[in-house]
Amino acid sequence: MDKAGFSEKPQNRQSTSGEDIPEALRDTPDAAPKVSIRPLIFIIGGVVGVVLIAVVSGFLFFVVTPKKTKDSQSSPASSTSATQSKSGNSATSKDKTVLGHFPYSEAPESELEPISNNRRIRMRKAAAQKFQEMSAAARSAGVILVPISGFRSIKDQEQLFVSIAAQRNQTPAQRAAVSAPPGNSEHHTGYAVDIGDGAVPATNLTTNFEKTKAYQWLQANAARFSFEISFPKDNAQGVSYEPWHWRFVGDRDSLKTFYEAKNMKPAQIGQQEELESGGR
Repeated sequence: MDKAGFSEKPQNRQSTSGEDIPEALRDTPDAAPKVSIRPLIFIIGGVVGVVLIAVVSGFLFFVVTPKKTKDSQSSPASSTSATQSKSGNSATSKDKTVLGHFPYSEAPESELEPISNNRRIRMRKAAAQKFQEMSAAARSAGVILVPISGFRSIKDQEQLFVSIAAQRNQTPAQRAAVSAPPGNSEHHTGYAVDIGDGAVPATNLTTNFEKTKAYQWLQANAARFSFEISFPKDNAQGVSYEPWHWRFVGDRDSLKTFYEAKNMKPAQIGQQEELESGGR
């Protein structure tokens, strides 16, 4: 038993000693290069990668920079166009019109007040008060301002526009030159009024009204009462000259209501005329 145990130990040593170098000594030199070479490769590769990225980024920056400069130069024009498209000076505002007339909503009944003796002709309270003051001032100067038409509902305007156009054999474009389509009349707002001269009623609603004392007095004094002519000669909307048609612009709401119409550029007249001539 003791010999057998003794003989086994040399056998184990022979199996391990069959190799020239012991296992502990063989592992040590192999491990050392692996630890030192691989990090070096990674470091070199990282440096090369950073250099390549820097070169490529610089090239791309050089190529892209001129394009950005061009874009930045064109951006003011683009921003200007965007600003104009929001204002009443743009073609977008023109697209809101119907045959040269802007859309307007009806004044509420509670806001209307009579300006005629028969109480049938009405305007918004602020406008009615100023019209009465203006009429009194004109009368003291020997001029009689007669209200012919004030607030009109969309239904009333439809009758006026469609029926008379049919009676006179007018196209919508021809009718729009002298009367706004329903939904697009300043009379809907309660701020507009047609005025005549009490001394010469034959000139009512005609261009001959410009020859009357009433018109001459309005030209000189209407602004003092916050009234202005809506459709002067060669107006930007392309609507026929109406010396009898005046509108109140004496408060915030009325100014906002008529802002777009007041600020249209004459250059847009040609565009509208082309559209209207195509419909005749």
